[in-house]
Amino acid sequence: MKTKDMTMIAVMAALICVAGPLSISVGPIPLSLASFAVYLAGAVLGSKRGTAAVALYLLIGMIGLPVFSGFSGGFQKLAGVTGGYLVGYLPCAFLTGLGAERGGDATGRARAVLAGMMAAGTAVLYLIGTVWFMIQTGNGLGAALGLCVLPFLPGDAVKIVAAVLLSEPIRKALAKIRG
Repeated sequence: MKTKDMTMIAVMAALICVAGPLSISVGPIPLSLASFAVYLAGAVLGSKRGTAAVALYLLIGMIGLPVFSGFSGGFQKLAGVTGGYLVGYLPCAFLTGLGAERGGDATGRARAVLAGMMAAGTAVLYLIGTVWFMIQTGNGLGAALGLCVLPFLPGDAVKIVAAVLLSEPIRKALAKIRG
């Protein structure tokens, strides 16, 4: 791996670390900007490097730095009720990155592919997180969907649109830096 790649992975992990703690409590699962940063990591860095940035973020949080929602950290947070959503960031970044790699240039088709893969990544994130939540709490599917998915759909749709619109200019700026 090149030094520039490692640097970009570290920068995106730092972005997730800054966005992750910024959250609003809306029940057992907080509304956080981390998913927005995860979308950007995948869209800007691609599937492998974007996933590496998320993995680095999770490692930073697991060692105890307060980078998870509400300025929390530690392995107990990852093992807790919201841990499945944190783990779900990995496939979300990977699928988003695939969308960026497969979509091509900044055409309407490319943006649609990217948005679709972000939505697919979010669906996998919800699946992992909601199943994890159900196992941890004993809640049934209906209750878990009402607490963990439905309240977040509008916000995640807005984050996806914003990430799609921002990712192309960021990729172009980074291409100039990379030379």
